[in-house]
Amino acid sequence: MTPAPARAPGPGTARTLLPMPRLRAPEGLGAASSRTDSEAGAGAGPDEAGAAASPGPGALPTGLTDRYGRTVRDLRLSITDRCNLRCTYCMPAQGLDWLDSASLLTADEIGRLARIAVTRLGVERIRITGGEPLMRRDLEEIISAIASLRTPGGAVPDIGLTTNGLGLDKRAAALRNAGLARVNVSIDALEREAYAALTRRDRLDDALAGAAAAQAAGLSPIKVNAVALPGTLHAQAPRLLAECLRRGWQLRFIEHMPLGPRESWSADDVVGAEQILAALSDAGFTLAEAGRPDRRPAALWRVAAGEHDGAAHPAGSVGIIASVTAPFCADCDRARITADGRLMTCLFSTTETDLRGPLRSGATDEDLMRVWAAAAWRKPLAHGSDDPAELPSGFERPGRTMSAIGG
Repeated sequence: MTPAPARAPGPGTARTLLPMPRLRAPEGLGAASSRTDSEAGAGAGPDEAGAAASPGPGALPTGLTDRYGRTVRDLRLSITDRCNLRCTYCMPAQGLDWLDSASLLTADEIGRLARIAVTRLGVERIRITGGEPLMRRDLEEIISAIASLRTPGGAVPDIGLTTNGLGLDKRAAALRNAGLARVNVSIDALEREAYAALTRRDRLDDALAGAAAAQAAGLSPIKVNAVALPGTLHAQAPRLLAECLRRGWQLRFIEHMPLGPRESWSADDVVGAEQILAALSDAGFTLAEAGRPDRRPAALWRVAAGEHDGAAHPAGSVGIIASVTAPFCADCDRARITADGRLMTCLFSTTETDLRGPLRSGATDEDLMRVWAAAAWRKPLAHGSDDPAELPSGFERPGRTMSAIGG
């Protein structure tokens, strides 16, 4: 998708112009709309891309479609907000005010929501996130319950896990046996000092051991997530790519998004896809664009076999998730449920829909489906807004950080 430039800021404001998705709001649903959530869910017209129809007040939904014709196929389930790292781009050094255990969805509640999503609402992929999901002792139980589900077509849902890798070496085999298919391990640097500075913990060896154990257990592919930051790009990006190619891991660079402490993000500091590619090319890698297969978040580039820092590396690929400089909101098929049971239809949503309350007050599956579908229908156009170009940074800023939302 080719992004359109953001509008110029109004008088008295100054900001870096960031791209906005090319996707127009349906008639009457711009930022000036004064509709309530319930009105918006009941009366929006079809958009030019998808002829979506609003779910009727009493109709039983069979899928999760929004006003712009996008359909949810991918569910991100956060199972804890706690983390054993303190990454500078994610949370303050002292951590956050963690949820108490009674506020967290139980394994049974998570399993029930997953069952409704997969067997009745069209979800095909579930990714378990956090916080750090390995901090839940019942993670294997949760994954086993999801792996027992089947879509209406009889398919097993694709189950992934996003983790920092700490402790994964001790649980990778059990997680694989429970039904986990793939993992994404966050490793932002391969120099011990740089890793410790970013994460505020000296745990690089543990993260690498976790990724290696996942590979040995048969989890595939192993993807490594690395947030691209201006101070470490040229030193870390080439080394990360070469090492991932040698180990048979798939590296994914992620642009820094405004989802950590508010003082930690500035549009001027965003390392965009073009800068990442330039740093890799300058380091001697030969890259060829491969597009976005299956409309997944990462745009891919093929990497030719070669040599870096005196050692050979095989051919492979590298991905860039350019949420800031090349937004892919137009074909987003994701929704998120936080660890305390709040549905977020967009990563940048400032509106959340409570599912835990109905779960614990006797709601039927059908009741939950209606609440879920009504919220999905109201999914904003892009970056948490129906008119993101009017926002000072191009993004809404949700009240939670990434650790509390779930990646």
